Amino acid sequence: MLVNDPAPSRAGTREWLGLALLCLAVLLIAVDSTVLDIALPFISESLRPSGTQLLWIVDVYSFVISGLLVTMGSVGDRIGRRRLLMMGAAGFGLASVLAAFSTDPLVLIGARILQGVTGATLMPSTLGLIRSNFQDARQRGTAIGVWGAMWGGGSAAGPVLGGWLLEHFWWGSVFLINVPIMIVLVALAPKVIRESRDPNPARFDLISAGLSMAAVIPVVFAIKEAAVHGISWPLVVVAVVGVLAGWAFVRRQNSSPDPLLDLQLFHRPVFATAIATNLLSVLALAGVLFFGAQYLQLVLGFSPLPAGLLMLPGTLASMIGSLLSAPLARRWGPRLALAVPLTVAGVGAAMLIAVGTGGGAVVYLVGFMLMGLGTGTALTVTSSVVVEAVNPARAASASALSETAMEFGAATGVALLGSAGMAVYRHGLETSGLSGAQAQTAQASIGGAAEVARVLGARADQLLGSAHQAFVDGLHLAAALTAILLLVTTVLVWATLHPRRLHSDETPAGPRKT
Repeated sequence: MLVNDPAPSRAGTREWLGLALLCLAVLLIAVDSTVLDIALPFISESLRPSGTQLLWIVDVYSFVISGLLVTMGSVGDRIGRRRLLMMGAAGFGLASVLAAFSTDPLVLIGARILQGVTGATLMPSTLGLIRSNFQDARQRGTAIGVWGAMWGGGSAAGPVLGGWLLEHFWWGSVFLINVPIMIVLVALAPKVIRESRDPNPARFDLISAGLSMAAVIPVVFAIKEAAVHGISWPLVVVAVVGVLAGWAFVRRQNSSPDPLLDLQLFHRPVFATAIATNLLSVLALAGVLFFGAQYLQLVLGFSPLPAGLLMLPGTLASMIGSLLSAPLARRWGPRLALAVPLTVAGVGAAMLIAVGTGGGAVVYLVGFMLMGLGTGTALTVTSSVVVEAVNPARAASASALSETAMEFGAATGVALLGSAGMAVYRHGLETSGLSGAQAQTAQASIGGAAEVARVLGARADQLLGSAHQAFVDGLHLAAALTAILLLVTTVLVWATLHPRRLHSDETPAGPRKT
């Protein structure tokens, strides 16, 4: 006689309270990834960073996280995801204090690096804990939808919260908001979150951990610097080092009986497409976010709070999309549940090509709202796909791979789209009549152009007009490239997730069974 497997236990009050605490951590990390967008003009005025330093302040956080997520996911599987979450929360709070009181661009960059190191412990821990604490598939889908809503909503809410803080406090306040929440997380996590780990962890592969970082960080650094300063032989060497490290990492994972990262998962089209979707869609979104807050404040003249409020519909749309992801995936399947939202996001990005120097706030609002709705839905669907594909004991490692793609996409998006747009800005800026130092300051950023304009007198309007038009031209390029990337991602999803391919696909060798 056949004996049915026992039904998975359903989550109770403790698990849902634990989810609320995990979502609080996710919300904060997501806010921190975008809150700087609206603080950039204030940081530029206070610390006077160069254009390159300004880009580093924004994206070094994502660089470090992308290099460490795979390693930290594996560490969480071994030492306990709750323990790693609490350690990371304490470190993130301390790094935030250092960032808030930075007096030099290099100090702020250093603090952002520390935030990246500690933030890398948080994201895989949260999704891994959801996978292990919610055994019922339907409840788990709902929990991941809420998790995605906090991630997508937090990313879009960063400018709103930052705008309110900057209306009342100095720019460092955007970092200090992290501290009390991290204290609450450390205090309550042992009471409402059940610990989970791999019960039979393999030996930690320190060499693979080093190779994973050596593969990601040099390549992203080379891309970023080449986009700003042009291709040079030293950058080519750095990129080659990263590529070789990546090749060595892949070889080591394929030959190891206990790999740090189970690459066999990529033999399954739905998993591989989910990772690619994360990378490409976040890459596209990051570049637009980099320009958006500066456009609203420095071109259209909104103060921080109104500029943040103009992004609020995008926040709400992203949260709604994340919450709708689970029922859409059940009803439509992964192909349609990814392709339709990505198309919506692409339409939103294309709309931003219509913004101008004399107006465009409404166009930006609607375009950003469509992008929030589409990417919020798609990224939550892919996160659910990733955690469903693996054994619960390796949930943090698998989710770390998904989040690595997201963070790598965010860093590369700012590096490529942000740098390409800034190149258009520098090329289009009219600097005749300025001294060498003034021209260099104005070309570094649109905030620098505004600073120079304040001392020019009668020629100020001419410089500002040129700066505004050049910046909008750069935004148009970033928006066009974003729309193209999202279209390419949609085509990829439609081609690789054909129902016949999915039905014939065998379960991959997958992670080591425990």
